[in-house]
Amino acid sequence: MPRTVPEAAAETTAQAVAKAAAVQSPAGYLKSSVLAGVYVGFAVVLLVSVSAPLSATGSPATRLVQGAVFGLALTLVVFAGAELFTGNVMVMAHGISRRATARRSAGLVGALSLLGNAVGSLALAGAVHLSGVLGSPAGATGPSPAVALLDGIVTAKNAATGPQLFWRAVLCNALVCLAVWMATRAATDGARLAVLWWGLLAFIGSGFEHSIANMTTFSLAALQGVADWSDLAGNLLWTIPGNVVGGLLVAAAYATRAARSGDGLPAPAAASAAELVVPGPRRAG
Repeated sequence: MPRTVPEAAAETTAQAVAKAAAVQSPAGYLKSSVLAGVYVGFAVVLLVSVSAPLSATGSPATRLVQGAVFGLALTLVVFAGAELFTGNVMVMAHGISRRATARRSAGLVGALSLLGNAVGSLALAGAVHLSGVLGSPAGATGPSPAVALLDGIVTAKNAATGPQLFWRAVLCNALVCLAVWMATRAATDGARLAVLWWGLLAFIGSGFEHSIANMTTFSLAALQGVADWSDLAGNLLWTIPGNVVGGLLVAAAYATRAARSGDGLPAPAAASAAELVVPGPRRAG
């Protein structure tokens, strides 16, 4: 049986308190955030590598396969332990609403996790580019299937309007944070893996926007010469705020429900902006 909503809310509150304490050692917290950027980047590389041949043939299964493999991202973050910005939005906003963490601490968690995620994403993209695994084999002409897929992905993202990117980001992080919340309610590691997988399949399969994943995607594309760095900046301008709003919505919904269920904690205050990280099998990374 899954944990009750009040039990999951109490654990999420404890995670927020732990993150607020951890961020008081900024260097260590930043390292954990860098790892999360690397882990999400690994999932992006896997997505591109395994779906590029399908995309090259116009297979309708391309997006389904992409969603099916992208669960690696949260699996690594949750089970290895790392600080992911998009998950921290919900966790820290929940802590604020329960009056367990200060806005200043939540803001610091958000800022450092976002910075660390960006550093990790860029570092992973650079390493992958130097490895040559996405490029064309020696003697081949034209872009490799992986580079052609990256070109198509960033072209589609660049074609979206700002408001479209914003709302896709809202919907994306609502799904990501729901996956994190369900993992907190799950009683076994197998159940956690399942709910994390479904949440990421839903957002990738639907074509929503995750700011941290986009950092690696656009960086790989820029290093391969099929995108400009300004494209990444333009995307993040809309997707970061959208991801924050999506996380806040999930936090508000379940903080209110937990209070009504009688978890013994104070009634939620007005939730303010925070930033996020993802919990581990029993606690946040």
